[in-house]
Amino acid sequence: MQTKSFDGVGRMPGMGTDISGFLEYRAPQDDQEPIWYSAHHLSSLNDVRNYDAFGCLFGVRNYANFRPLAAGRGFPADASATVSARFAQLTEWYGEDGFHSTTWITWAEVKAVDWDEPAEKPDSRLHEYRQTSSGLRRTGKSSWSPAFAEAVGLKAGEAREWPEGSEWLVGDTLYRSVTIRRRDAVTEAGEWQPVWEAMKELAEQHGDDNVRLVVWFDD
Repeated sequence: MQTKSFDGVGRMPGMGTDISGFLEYRAPQDDQEPIWYSAHHLSSLNDVRNYDAFGCLFGVRNYANFRPLAAGRGFPADASATVSARFAQLTEWYGEDGFHSTTWITWAEVKAVDWDEPAEKPDSRLHEYRQTSSGLRRTGKSSWSPAFAEAVGLKAGEAREWPEGSEWLVGDTLYRSVTIRRRDAVTEAGEWQPVWEAMKELAEQHGDDNVRLVVWFDD
């Protein structure tokens, strides 16, 4: 029986990393300087555990080896009252170690992304394929497979970097080393599109630099 890692989309049983956060917009308050307001809780727009997207956007579970767009920026000092209160509540409940990798990204930055940009090196997980009547079909990704390890002489737990395009046929499974692009991790019609649409609508009212997504992660 093969032991497979999470394949990049959806959820799987057991321990894993999930994302939480809020969309905010910045607007004037009477005659004072503009301040940030909370607009949407992220879970109402996207509640999918997708490690390829987490790595591409925020450098979390970055098995695909992307250059993260917005990693490790921390909690914004000028966060909205709602988001600040929620973050303080979580800290009280779970402690500072209860979540990690807090960061944020503006709509202006999202708009500027080159979605055709490839990861910096091949995916750490080999892509698996099976032959079907209509050709090869990808069945998942594997960070460790006993059958593959035995075939290529890997020791238990040993990890190697394989050149792009390397492939091995083991039984009826084809293993291939693949470098993915940003659009493979954050697909055009995928779970992040409701987030982008909500940010775009807010930006039309408040400006691209005045809309941001604040996120954090828990294991």
